[in-house]
Amino acid sequence: MGFTVEDMLLVSRQRYQMKLIAGKGGWSNSISWLLMVEDLTIVQRFSGKELAVTTCLGFQEEEKLHLLMEELVRRQASGLIINTGCYIREVPAGIRKFADDNALPLLTVPWDIEIAEMIKDLSIRIFLQGSTDEQLSAAFIKAIESPEDYEAYVKTLLPHFDIEGSFQVILLHRNGLAEMDTVERKRIGYRLQLALTNLTHNGHFFYYDSSFVVIINALSPSTTAEILRQFRANIVRRIPDQSFVIGVGSALTGIRCLHLSYRRAKAAARMAEVFRTDGERNGFMLTQFDTMGIWRLLSMVSDRQLLAEFEEEYLKPLEDYDAAHDSEYVRTLEYYLKYNGSIRQVADAMFIHRNTISYRMNHIREILGSPLDTEEERLCCLTACLIRHMRQAAP
Repeated sequence: MGFTVEDMLLVSRQRYQMKLIAGKGGWSNSISWLLMVEDLTIVQRFSGKELAVTTCLGFQEEEKLHLLMEELVRRQASGLIINTGCYIREVPAGIRKFADDNALPLLTVPWDIEIAEMIKDLSIRIFLQGSTDEQLSAAFIKAIESPEDYEAYVKTLLPHFDIEGSFQVILLHRNGLAEMDTVERKRIGYRLQLALTNLTHNGHFFYYDSSFVVIINALSPSTTAEILRQFRANIVRRIPDQSFVIGVGSALTGIRCLHLSYRRAKAAARMAEVFRTDGERNGFMLTQFDTMGIWRLLSMVSDRQLLAEFEEEYLKPLEDYDAAHDSEYVRTLEYYLKYNGSIRQVADAMFIHRNTISYRMNHIREILGSPLDTEEERLCCLTACLIRHMRQAAP
């Protein structure tokens, strides 16, 4: 997850007498760079994850400092360090509250600290951590693509992760990511990273195969559930202008199983499109593989031609009839199977008279050449309906 506010505090508490005075909810924010800020001009060019440092020369009034904080939140900054003792001696309570409300880390270092040396030291650490992150990303990709080549990735990952612990993959996907300008894609990635609260050295974030990937390592189910809850809430609040589907793979034991969790996360992301309603098209739809029921089996079938053939075998006569007569026979059959043959429930769900449903079902049986009176016939037809939903939702 890069060099985080937590990492910076570990290094700087004694060396630079640094204190975190507010915004503790963002302690896991990763930092891309440190920049001196004495007016709002440079902040307006932030692309995300920058950590601002100020003496408050240009922000001595609380109102001006509040404007700086607002701009940092708007620009997805990682936090703010205030060099106290000259232009500002004590950070106002209102500024602290704003930092807490927006999970923006607010830190202080005393005036006698050499700020230039501190920025230089921390910037080098950020750069080195960035190089390490690139190596970790490459190792994780190798574990996904070639899990059998254990020696090719385990040495890189071993110092940083519990390779015998659980691994769980989260995928965030939206159409057009692969074609997007690299800088813009990185900006979106920065914003997503800042939404991942409470995840630092037990996780890793990178871009791969047209999706953003989050890997969680050796966390309890309850901790993971809380991270996911906060993550979804944060990205809806912080990134309202973006629309993603989120697929969560299974938590599986050992790095050798990472590729399976990745495949399941990818399947869950695909199914999130199936489960999405029209009202959710512009939001974030999260689907967990382990809660998908029978969709788990269908989504993991790699032979897409087999699925297409299965759908055609059981539904093509009805699909052709619907196309020719602008009818809803496939939908009627699906509801009939879903409600276990209850004409009343189908009529209520489709807002159609029961006699019409009875007529349709008799005609459907004739078209299919099947009485639909065995469990296997009904199961096959319902499975074909589910496959049809998958096909229609596929990009």
